[in-house]
Amino acid sequence: MINSILASSVSIMPKWFIKLFSKSYIAGHEPKEVINIVKNLNAQGFSTTIDILGEHIKSQEKTYSITKEYTQLYSDIAKNSVDSNISVKPTHIGLDISMGLALENFKKLIEKASENCNFLRIDMESSKNTDSTFEIYKDLFKTYPKVGVVLQAYLKRSIADIEMLAGPGFNARICKGIYKEDKNIAYQNPEDINKNFLEIAKIMLAKNSYVCYATHDLQLIDDIISLTKNMDADPSKFEFQVLYGVPMKGKLKNLLKSGYKVRVYVPYGPDWYEYSLRRLKENPNIAGYVIKNLFAKK
Repeated sequence: MINSILASSVSIMPKWFIKLFSKSYIAGHEPKEVINIVKNLNAQGFSTTIDILGEHIKSQEKTYSITKEYTQLYSDIAKNSVDSNISVKPTHIGLDISMGLALENFKKLIEKASENCNFLRIDMESSKNTDSTFEIYKDLFKTYPKVGVVLQAYLKRSIADIEMLAGPGFNARICKGIYKEDKNIAYQNPEDINKNFLEIAKIMLAKNSYVCYATHDLQLIDDIISLTKNMDADPSKFEFQVLYGVPMKGKLKNLLKSGYKVRVYVPYGPDWYEYSLRRLKENPNIAGYVIKNLFAKK
């Protein structure tokens, strides 16, 4: 109850206070900082995906500079021989300006990813961008297979989307969904969301796609494991994904010990505020956990 009250109040908390929450979940402001954290995660057995924080960029020149930062990140990953790919939000590199600009920048990233034999994840944002994001994905996939998208389990349309997209070579992260959406297009009940999550996963596995299960829901993780075992799914065809810094009660180590691949989503950069707000609202337990840690450090 207290955790829920804390999470629902974050939007009225002062920015300096939110920053205290963010420190455990954001890998610094500079590329060097995030690479060092990725090295440490790799040493523990985790794969990673790196995200430069930011979204809804309205300046064309700014999208070019962000794209350049992402291309340099691919070089840094290769130079340091770390196990990581990259995740990019379409509005961070131009979708709010035009589809053409976003595609132009994504193609630069694909070229650099190809040079380094790496992978690109196209992140999903609010529902108003869902169609555009899938169009970007389909365009890029024609020329480079190591690209993937995200399916949001709370969207009622996701089953139809996955039926259309899934097949050999298709790679998608399934998450519950974090943006506020109308009840007409998105499930609001957690049980309905989890049911849809598992149905999407089932379809993808049946169609020989690569599935990334992104969740911190411990019961859902157990349900996913049961599903993969019941379908006799090859463990090389799926992985689990979590956010950097989120407490998981030893679950991640247990997944690694059981032979499952676990990838950590590692965000960095100065634009930490909106990301931190969404994460705290999404998971009330994070709010309580961080508050306890703050008092424990006193």
